Amino acid sequence: MKEKIYLIPGLMTDNRLWSRIIPLLENDYELVHTSIPHSEDFDEIIDILFNEFKEEKVNILGFSLGGYIASYFAITYPNRVNRLFTVAATPGNSTEAEIERRKEKFVAIEKEGFVGLSYEKAKSLLENQNDEELIKIIQDMFMDLGKESFISQLTSTFYRKDLFEDLINLSIPIWFFYSKNDRLLNQEAIKKLLLDNHNMNIISREGTSHNIPLEEPKLLSAYIKNWMKESF
Repeated sequence: MKEKIYLIPGLMTDNRLWSRIIPLLENDYELVHTSIPHSEDFDEIIDILFNEFKEEKVNILGFSLGGYIASYFAITYPNRVNRLFTVAATPGNSTEAEIERRKEKFVAIEKEGFVGLSYEKAKSLLENQNDEELIKIIQDMFMDLGKESFISQLTSTFYRKDLFEDLINLSIPIWFFYSKNDRLLNQEAIKKLLLDNHNMNIISREGTSHNIPLEEPKLLSAYIKNWMKESF
């Protein structure tokens, strides 16, 4: 029987986020896409996930906001987690500047309505800006999830607390994988991960990509296989 990995997507992404890593991993593992529950409260979100995860102990991989949720789940219910892998995510809290930028997005929705992502905006979020299929995936996920998901997910990010100290006390394999020049990441939180002594495995790649599962599927899949071999 294949070992299972639960996959939690990020802000305004869905199962299409995994479309390029699934072919590289499905022979070895059972991959289960787990949508972000519709709530602005992280405690409520992880309690919903607690009931969705069927096994006594699970392997969780989270991308971006999903990485934060996966980390929050692991520190709250450590006895339910075998391994934790976060992609393009940090365990840090939201900075005041980030919160202000997100509030501006709400003001824009009030004025203009929910218009989705323009082609240019979707393109700007990618490292490989010539990948037309990928630009369309980014646009489609955002539009299909819609206004309610956007407001719910974005609001939840106002209430992030720093999970770093709790994570370093967990005795499970914890891997972080990110792009060094990803402008969507909290660089202070990255510095903390790199400077402090801990047993977590911090892996970086050159480049700006935030959407690593779609832009670097081969590299990510190789790391996932190594992560799944690790045990404490």
